[in-house]
Amino acid sequence: MLERLIDEAPRFYTYWNMIFLAEAAMNTLLVSFFGCFIGYVAGFVVATLRVSRINTFAPGRWLLIIYTEGVRRIPFLVLMFCVFFAFQLSGAELSLFVIATTAVALRMSALAAENVRAGYEAINPRQWDAAIAMNMSPLSALFRIILPQAWRVILPPSTIHTVSMIKETSLISQIGFLELTFAARVLTQRGFSALICFGTVLILYFIISWSFQRVGRYAERKLVEEARGKAALRGDSAPAVTSAPGAGM
Repeated sequence: MLERLIDEAPRFYTYWNMIFLAEAAMNTLLVSFFGCFIGYVAGFVVATLRVSRINTFAPGRWLLIIYTEGVRRIPFLVLMFCVFFAFQLSGAELSLFVIATTAVALRMSALAAENVRAGYEAINPRQWDAAIAMNMSPLSALFRIILPQAWRVILPPSTIHTVSMIKETSLISQIGFLELTFAARVLTQRGFSALICFGTVLILYFIISWSFQRVGRYAERKLVEEARGKAALRGDSAPAVTSAPGAGM
């Protein structure tokens, strides 16, 4: 088998095959970036509207809880097909890129909403009360008091979910979208060994996921250093950076 791979490598690693894989990798990156970005913005809004001090309409908060808990528990493949067929039934002629990004954004919005909620709840409720007692509006208290502290809890599980979502984009190949897994299947159908095709894609997934993880770890370290600096000025110890409960998938 090793001799076969060595013989096949020059024929596989050609200019046009690398261009094809590069296009697939770029599509994976774009879907992951835009889907996660839109999802996190939506998740932040959902989590914020679940705060009783900001949204006093209880039925609205219950609906958001149902949305968050429901989407988190639906397998991504099922969610993706639901989005795909929903767009087909609506008659909207949208590209597979838009459909894939929408599915990723929906999934990530629910995960992000839970992460942000856990971050809010990690802050002592008395800080909300103190801020409101100083005539701050709830939103002003959120952005000036709560959120700067909550990021230390929100960021670690968010990094994990982002990397996980990058890997789950491999399921988008089921609707015919050109990403890394779909590219590996196409190259295999052209007669190349499945081991060399999917082995190359495995390495590309590792590089992308590792890069995102390093960025997240860098941001976490900056938050820890900032917290320690502020704690040193106050003369106390910096709070530890931990994953909040309920932040898992």
